[in-house]
Amino acid sequence: MKKVLQIALLIAIVGLGYLLYKSIAKPIQYEDEQAKRNGKVIERLKDIRAAQVAYKSEFGKYTGSFDTLVNFVKTGHFNVEQRIGSADDSVAVAKGLLKRIKVQVRVLDSLFKGNTARVDSLPYIPYGGGAKFEMGAGEIMTASKVPVKVFQALAPDSIIFRSFVIDDEDFKQILINKTYGKKKADKYPGLKVGSLTEATNNAGNWE
Repeated sequence: MKKVLQIALLIAIVGLGYLLYKSIAKPIQYEDEQAKRNGKVIERLKDIRAAQVAYKSEFGKYTGSFDTLVNFVKTGHFNVEQRIGSADDSVAVAKGLLKRIKVQVRVLDSLFKGNTARVDSLPYIPYGGGAKFEMGAGEIMTASKVPVKVFQALAPDSIIFRSFVIDDEDFKQILINKTYGKKKADKYPGLKVGSLTEATNNAGNWE
């Protein structure tokens, strides 16, 4: 009987040890994966923002269409300001020899270093299995009655982490808990850049 109790106690200790390990290890594994996936999504959202800003500089508004945005990046140009002379040269400044001129550059070369594959990937959420960012554009009126052009691109956590949590109930529960916490705090459960309801200067919610 004593030996049976010892074996049962050993099994219980091992079981509790495993549960303790899992309760610590699983959240750490999730956080590591979250950092990796969020990093890639943020890079893509920054690319979308850069393309949208270039588009607006040419057309005075943002676009809600990825087809339009990708085509613009591949074929379009936008103006950049170049300075002739040095602002540190006081003589040149005094004589008005310091000039600023606008030159047209290819969007593809300037923002994406000619990488068309990077441009083609703009609509797609990294790790999303082909799912696309939700993107929109429009105009809002500020509190001071000033019209402001806006755009927004969204990637929900449910898509970003779907392939990671799908076969693991512990990871799935962590995602559920995090999503609930964000919604309770009135935060978007995912990553986004810009807003269609307020002027944010195209900030990302990770910034």
